Amino acid sequence: MADPVNVLVCVKRVPDATSEIVLTDDGQGVDGRLAGFTMSNHEQCAVELAVRIAAATGGEATVLTLGDADAVEQLRAALAVGCTAATHVQADSQQFGPADVAREIAAVVRDHEAAGRSHDLVLLGNDAADTGDFQVGIRLAYALGRPVVNGVGQVVVEDDGVTASGAGPDGFETYRLPLPAVVTVLEGGVEPRYPTVPGRMKAKKVPIEERSPAQEPAGAARVRWSLPPAAPSDVQVLGKGADAAPAVVDLFEQLGVLAR
Repeated sequence: MADPVNVLVCVKRVPDATSEIVLTDDGQGVDGRLAGFTMSNHEQCAVELAVRIAAATGGEATVLTLGDADAVEQLRAALAVGCTAATHVQADSQQFGPADVAREIAAVVRDHEAAGRSHDLVLLGNDAADTGDFQVGIRLAYALGRPVVNGVGQVVVEDDGVTASGAGPDGFETYRLPLPAVVTVLEGGVEPRYPTVPGRMKAKKVPIEERSPAQEPAGAARVRWSLPPAAPSDVQVLGKGADAAPAVVDLFEQLGVLAR
């Protein structure tokens, strides 16, 4: 029987993108106080893959986040759908650039390994939903000296290796990587499961490892963000009741819906 594969899946507390985007006063991030917070769709799929792989191989799925105290909500959400352990790096995520985040994840992997908890596979979302950074997975793999593949939808462990597949620029692509490895996940390859009531109750009882950052962050070197102006919208009143019918017919002809 193959050895168990322990998976570390990394998530981030981000503003809900389904609501209106509002920037913080300093222009350094997206203000989610009105929109609410969640984890990205990419990361929800990464959590689902982590749970599936751990269950299929008899391994452990650990969820990790770097963020403030409120980010525990996202850890509990991952625990509610099948992750069995959680690590929280307590920090202001706005102060951490991609290189800082990759370094902190690498520090967790090394510390856990020294304590006898290996993470054979690290899964991340393809990019950060709030900052658009695509760098963390690559930087993490470089720091750990592991192979990496980006932007895949399916990840399966077979014969002590990883088969990762997804849509590429020239069609469907499949990659084969040895373990240990790093993979970033795009949404769409799997359907994330929803937490059950027993799952939520169980998640509340799981102890969360709390730790401080390994180093002071260098930051993202971001100047500031700005939002493009809202697209103008014009409304033309064609008329009221039956009197509007000729104007509606003229409009349809202009649009090419009707031909004379």
